[in-house]
Amino acid sequence: MTTVQSPPVPPTAIRPEAVARTGLYAVLAANAAVVTLFAVQAGFASNALVVIGRFAGLYGALLMAFQLLLVARLPWLDRRIGMDRLTNWHRWTGFGLLWTLVGHVVFITFGYAASSSMNPVSQLVDLAETVEGVLRATVAMALILVVGGVSARWARRRLAYETWHFVHLYTYVAVVLAFTHQVATGTTFTASSAATAYWYTVWSVALGAVLLGRLALPLWRNWRHRFRVEAVVPEADNVVSVYITGRDLDRLPARAGQFFLWRFLTRDRWWQANPFSLSAAPDGTRLRLTAKAAGDGSAALRHLVPGTRVFAEGPYGAFTALRRTRPEALLIAGGVGVTPIRALLEEIHGHAVVVYRVAGERDAVLYDELRELAVAKGAELHLITGPPVPDRLAPRELAALVPDIAQRDVFLCGPPPMMNAVLGTLRALDVPKPQIHFERFSLAG
Repeated sequence: MTTVQSPPVPPTAIRPEAVARTGLYAVLAANAAVVTLFAVQAGFASNALVVIGRFAGLYGALLMAFQLLLVARLPWLDRRIGMDRLTNWHRWTGFGLLWTLVGHVVFITFGYAASSSMNPVSQLVDLAETVEGVLRATVAMALILVVGGVSARWARRRLAYETWHFVHLYTYVAVVLAFTHQVATGTTFTASSAATAYWYTVWSVALGAVLLGRLALPLWRNWRHRFRVEAVVPEADNVVSVYITGRDLDRLPARAGQFFLWRFLTRDRWWQANPFSLSAAPDGTRLRLTAKAAGDGSAALRHLVPGTRVFAEGPYGAFTALRRTRPEALLIAGGVGVTPIRALLEEIHGHAVVVYRVAGERDAVLYDELRELAVAKGAELHLITGPPVPDRLAPRELAALVPDIAQRDVFLCGPPPMMNAVLGTLRALDVPKPQIHFERFSLAG
């Protein structure tokens, strides 16, 4: 494929990820300060438990809005931080939100129970029956508990992605119910016109970000580019490449190393989205993905018919040359994880060393392309074969292959066990953490 060459990205001491992460922390801290100020201005209840419960509810509402921002898939954040890290932060923020809202319910209920001499259960029932918005908040809390339960690691592993995602959509119902509860009973919300305007702005921005990133932008891009399958090319017995064409692809902001959530609009697969990386740098006329038959979705790619319509969400991911901090690079691939590595080699500037780890030479997908690219770009290519034990990418072995490894950016993609082992090797070789770049794609499906 002929690549549209982008200008080299000069290595910088200020990492885009650090800028975006610091910005997110600053936004959250500033909003927490504003929420605290409005709560203080609204005054305190005479019961300390009620005061604690109200603060827990306010911070819970702020965390809920922040959670929406983390999964809005806004291009600016995703390109700098990556969907995997944003989703992980969303997950941990969710557990923080869960306990914050539990604290809100418990402290408010026990606080009012202490004042009314009712037992906590009776007090909660009484609040739900007599105070506007409390019943809606109780339903919202139940929905959040259900979503939190299915998001626990032991439950998540037992659910299909589509099932988990469907249950997760109830979070948006909980958000609406929680907001109506805040409007109806929130003393801080109604304490001043400034506080009211602030909370309306917070929820509008959070929900607007979700609508923009998860709905409007994908619909617009697919309407504009009209993606279709151009060709299906077998690469090995269980590996296939799919070429995607469309309109104005030179205006699609995709980069080598990124991935899309691909939905092939066939009768039996239109409802299923699968994450596949680009296996070649975008050239402005077509996109290419290469996948191994590891499940029903990827196995069905071989039977796609040219002309099939495609709905693609993306591009996503921060596994790009934008993260570079050094003029030279080391690219490490394992198995079919070679796909984004091969695309990166095509785009990357400066001297590169490529290490490709597979069980046997027959498993080295796209190796001929890698070899041609390495020759054209003056890169070193090492094919490492053999069983997982002994570890041929252990510290001593990898240092022998790449003596100046600590002076290079390292891009890593492969199966999770291999990635974990290599990350341990990089730590043992004292490769600075800002120079290590990887993403875990399993979160998407």
